[in-house]
Amino acid sequence: MAIQRDEVRRIAELARLEIREEDLDRVAAELSAVLDYAQALKRLDLTGCEALSFAPPAAALRADVPDGRRLTAEQALAMAPETEGGFFVVPPVMEGQDP
Repeated sequence: MAIQRDEVRRIAELARLEIREEDLDRVAAELSAVLDYAQALKRLDLTGCEALSFAPPAAALRADVPDGRRLTAEQALAMAPETEGGFFVVPPVMEGQDP
C-alpha cells in the first residue's frame, strides 16, 4: 500500500510532527513498508496456533512497591514554562477551541 507525500503531510500534521520537505519521500516509503508488512501478516493462516504471551500475569518482573522517590508539586512545576494555580499551562489540543 503506497503512501503519498500529501498523506504523510496530513499524518504529520495530525501527530504534530515536523517533517522536512526533503524527507517526505523517505517517510512515505517507510510508512508504506510498514503497511505492506502488516498486510503480509494478515495473510498468514494461524488456525490452530495458540496465542503467546511474553510473561504470565502471575510472574511479576519487579516488586511492585514504591521506592520512596517522589517529586513535590513545587519541584515538578519548577521547570515548567508556564504554570497557574499549581497546574501546568499547556496549549489547547483541539484546533479551533478557545480555552
